[in-house]
Amino acid sequence: MIKILLLVGSGGFIGSVLRYLVQHFMHEKFETGFPVGTLTVNILGSFVIGFIYAISEKTGVLSAEWRLFLAVGICGGFTTFSSFAYESFKMLGLEQFFFVALYMGLSLFMGLLATYLGILSIKLI
Repeated sequence: MIKILLLVGSGGFIGSVLRYLVQHFMHEKFETGFPVGTLTVNILGSFVIGFIYAISEKTGVLSAEWRLFLAVGICGGFTTFSSFAYESFKMLGLEQFFFVALYMGLSLFMGLLATYLGILSIKLI
């Protein structure tokens, strides 16, 4: 278990640093109020997690440890949106359309609500 935690944690560190660098670069390159940096990392992270799982399933070239390091660690540190996108895609492939819609709807609504409540809780103090 310690080995797995170290793999995920070190991957998360790398992913978080990469996220900061990409967002910083995008902010410097495109001065706009639109969150170009976040959009970029979310789309890039979604592509990378799809690539990781697809190559792993097709070729078996990645061990379980490498998948954890790359997908959960690096992609998870880079963006949690990548996991959301992959899980939604897998449910679509299983034709679980109700659960896909529920998962996507709840994720968006509850995420926005949680953000609002977090902001509100500070404003009330």
